[in-house]
Amino acid sequence: MIVLSDEQVIKAIDHASLVNVLALAFKRGAETPLRMHNHLPGDDNAQLLLMPSWDGRDAIGVKVVAVAPSNRDRGRPTVDGVYVLMHGETGEPLAVLSARALTALRTAAVSALASSLLARADAKVLLMIGAGALAPYLVKSHLSVRPLDRIMLWGRNLQRASDLADRLSELAIDIEVAEHLPEALGEADIISCATLSREPLIEGARLRPGCHVDLVGSFAPDMREADMDVFRRGRLVVDTGAAFDESGDLIAPLQAGVISREAPDLAALLNSRGLGRRNPDEITVFKTVGTGLADLAVARHIVSSVTAHDPAFFSGQRNIL
Repeated sequence: MIVLSDEQVIKAIDHASLVNVLALAFKRGAETPLRMHNHLPGDDNAQLLLMPSWDGRDAIGVKVVAVAPSNRDRGRPTVDGVYVLMHGETGEPLAVLSARALTALRTAAVSALASSLLARADAKVLLMIGAGALAPYLVKSHLSVRPLDRIMLWGRNLQRASDLADRLSELAIDIEVAEHLPEALGEADIISCATLSREPLIEGARLRPGCHVDLVGSFAPDMREADMDVFRRGRLVVDTGAAFDESGDLIAPLQAGVISREAPDLAALLNSRGLGRRNPDEITVFKTVGTGLADLAVARHIVSSVTAHDPAFFSGQRNIL
């Protein structure tokens, strides 16, 4: 069994390759039970999440992560944990990966995959809402699928947004900190939002025609990033049907009859290109809550990349990679 740190996980892949890996994985599918949510003691909305998935009897994977919002005050990531990859026939543990980097990479790649199918081909301006651990991965992944030439960063803490801009300066692209979110909303071709907000941040009335909205936060019923007008104006696609039950962003408009469970998921989008962008002025909305299918695909890809120099590592283990 091998153990991979965040640094090793990040070094093993590139953003563009993960988009292709996930496109194949969502087309193919995998057995993925609903994520298990466990609320932890305390008043900080901390949760323990368990996310299993398996590909027939070829591979089994499970992610165990803790979401601790109060970690922001401790100077630590709000999401942390491990991913265990096992042999599908024997259950033998093959690899343990740090879940922090794995989650960030697969989340960003799923968003970029949806953006490659839904955002305008000529999208130039990205607004990144949220300056946490996911933000740099989302920026780089969206940049890998669209010809962006301007990136606006907004966070409740402007200093954190400024620090993020400094870290992204290596991209050699126009990066600025947006001080006024309402104004920035109306300038963006793509809006990616990754926060722990419980109140809507994105006002649908301010979206420009042709905008694509990528909603990454709101993985629990009491979390919201987008107001009702986002869904009144935009056409919705979800990563999986679980999003309708897990995300506060969708529960409220679903109860109000603004959206329905008939909205296509990412697998349908990939298998029927007619579900992609329909015209230049259409507003599209992608809501992701995360799925073990994506974790499994990315974990297998990472382990395959890391062990490519040692063909004997998986000798005799049928189709594990």
